[in-house]
Amino acid sequence: MSAAARDAARAGPTEPDRDCPRCPRLVAFRQANRAAAPDWFNAPVPTFGDPDARLLIVGLAPGLKGANRTGRPFTGDYAGDLLYATLDKFGFSRGTYAASPDDGLELVGAAIVNAVRCVPPQNKPLPAEIRTCLPFLVATLDARPRIEAILVLGKIAHDATIAGFGGRPAHHKFAHGARHQLDGTPPIYDSYHCSRYNTNTGRLTAAMFESVFSRIVADLR
Repeated sequence: MSAAARDAARAGPTEPDRDCPRCPRLVAFRQANRAAAPDWFNAPVPTFGDPDARLLIVGLAPGLKGANRTGRPFTGDYAGDLLYATLDKFGFSRGTYAASPDDGLELVGAAIVNAVRCVPPQNKPLPAEIRTCLPFLVATLDARPRIEAILVLGKIAHDATIAGFGGRPAHHKFAHGARHQLDGTPPIYDSYHCSRYNTNTGRLTAAMFESVFSRIVADLR
């Protein structure tokens, strides 16, 4: 994203409209899901968390039966089980996570957002869709000036975040546990995505995930 585009994004909205028309493929998928499951959220999933967050967590996109169903990031599928348990362990939440947006859970000093706000088919957003949604991510960071660390979950979220803040992913390659520093932004920390596939295959263990949080917490002190 160019400097001019970033400046324009900072002046724009942090959240897309419920009926955001920007990505035709995602719009068609949203409309199909609304017809098939009218009681689901089926809209761009907004940021969840503390307005004064020091830590911003960036995922890829809402899961079809997770956040797309419930309307809260990482809520309703396995990835949320590990993420919210880890947030609780490190003091970033208050209440009990029960995989429902009305469970009363609050984040403390943290917020969660997705690089792409709408659920994509097969959980695979296209590069053009990622680029189209980047202004909302840039605006979200700008609207939360107390953020001191960004945790990205997975390579696609990493590349989107790096590009959104003017970096080149080729110069800041994704690696679990890595820390990247770009001019004018908080440090960016990498973790494998906390998906069921990654945990079932052993690519990401709870201990590996917690080690990234340990480093972030140490740096925030």
